[in-house]
Amino acid sequence: QVRLVESGGGLVQAGGSLRLSCAASGSRFTINGMGWARQAPGEQRELVATITSGGGTSYADSVKGRFTISRDNAQNTVYLQMNSLKPEDTAVYYCSADYRAYFSASIRTVWGQGTQVTVSS
Repeated sequence: QVRLVESGGGLVQAGGSLRLSCAASGSRFTINGMGWARQAPGEQRELVATITSGGGTSYADSVKGRFTISRDNAQNTVYLQMNSLKPEDTAVYYCSADYRAYFSASIRTVWGQGTQVTVSS
């Protein structure tokens, strides 16, 4: 079983930066794609950025040019560098991972517990 733990959230002023980290733990698994999503109060969860095992990335239009997703495959860790933050970026940020356990053909998705990001104006 794979578990994800996020860190790096907090309170920042508009225009500031934060870096989120998400580490996967467990045994005998291979991670494929990883990503970040966010959910503001009263809103649906929104996919923010994704990254493949080969490093291919995609971003929501609302964060393009400001956020950068990266990963360390050796450490099973994904990062989200957030620059030029805006009050509308305020949300709980969740990381996700698509993984396959050894000796299994099934790919499953796991989510972290979330980390709060608050951007003040």
